[in-house]
Amino acid sequence: MAHRIGLRREDMYAWERRTPLVPEDLRRLAEEEGLEIVVQSSDKRAFGDQEYREAGLPVSDTLAECPVIVGLKEVPAHVFEDEKVYVYFSHTIKGQSANMPLLRTALQRRCTILDYERIVDENNRRLIFFGNYAGLAGMIDTLWTLGRRLLWEGIETPLAAIEQASHYADLDEAKEAVRAVGRQIAAKGLPDGLDPLVIGIAGYGNVSKGAQEILDLLPVTTCTPADLLSGTVSAEPGRSVVKVVFTEEDTVLPVESGHAFDLHEYYEYPERYRAAFSRYLGAMHALVNCIYWEPKYPRLVTRADIRGLYDGDQPTLRVIGDISCDVEGGVEVTVKATEPDDPVYVYDVATGDPLSGVKGQGPVVMAVDILPSELPREASTYFSGILRAYVPAIAAADYTVSFDALDLPPELKRAVIAYRGSLTPGYEGLAEYLKAA
Repeated sequence: MAHRIGLRREDMYAWERRTPLVPEDLRRLAEEEGLEIVVQSSDKRAFGDQEYREAGLPVSDTLAECPVIVGLKEVPAHVFEDEKVYVYFSHTIKGQSANMPLLRTALQRRCTILDYERIVDENNRRLIFFGNYAGLAGMIDTLWTLGRRLLWEGIETPLAAIEQASHYADLDEAKEAVRAVGRQIAAKGLPDGLDPLVIGIAGYGNVSKGAQEILDLLPVTTCTPADLLSGTVSAEPGRSVVKVVFTEEDTVLPVESGHAFDLHEYYEYPERYRAAFSRYLGAMHALVNCIYWEPKYPRLVTRADIRGLYDGDQPTLRVIGDISCDVEGGVEVTVKATEPDDPVYVYDVATGDPLSGVKGQGPVVMAVDILPSELPREASTYFSGILRAYVPAIAAADYTVSFDALDLPPELKRAVIAYRGSLTPGYEGLAEYLKAA
């Protein structure tokens, strides 16, 4: 018989309104799979309690009777219950120090953790994610930030009419607002100092595709990184925005002179390459970072890069939209993550401190780390549509047997980072981070 599962409320972040499972998908799981489901009441979830009730689902303040609990973001330490199974983004698999205390508590309470980030296929490709919603919201917020920064400098542009993504009723309304700005640019043009207005996008995956989907609502001319370096960008004077997309090959150079770039080699032996992205920074008004980064790879943007860029008059670069949002990671001047109610700060080049808002000497960094939450209904529906297929197996598994005997599909078993209070094979290395925290 299948386990009863609980859909927990999100209580780690004030701005988190998403849910991993929407009412319609839970209704289908209950009716078609015979699952027992309890929805924990929430006063901020994008799908209200009444919508779940109308789908025939019980809503309760407690999930005490549910051995398997499905959530989205980190579970606060006081929420963990002994020997329960938790399915969520734990944000621990890189050894993130901020979340080691939460992992320690889960282990002490003999919990099992199944991490969405590690639901991958045999080629280590993620199977469940929020698609391009981080990119969609991130580009909207980056354009909003750029408009505000330029306005502070006394430069009026149509971009000032764009609002933050969370201020729109839905994605369609946000897109129409960006289209309207595009029509103004095409009709009236941009100020002389912004001719051309260049937006760089680092990365070409799902997040980048979402960002490009928004940017392409403006009158866009596409150029290559080589065009940017040579100064041969061809665009209708003042009436278009230049888009340039960077791949791995554009961001680094081989250490060995004359050595050709090889993508497979770069992933396997990143030490054979050195950072080279700084050569583009002076030619862009905004950079949108969509690259997944690990410490073994060269950084995209360093503190030294930015100090050099801002040593003198106001440079071209005004804004960094760090959608990937690895604190002090690929973009080193992302010194903290932000939330939608205080989404941007200036990286002060003199002190290295973040100054809330758009005023100051340094680039404005947009580093909201829960960007899909700014489009909560659409993002939740997309995520739920993928997760729904995995829920029956998660619910039906017997979590009292040994880990070797745990009967889960391979893609799910790979995602079990802790089992009944112990780190599983492949994740034992987290013990060192636990000791250090």
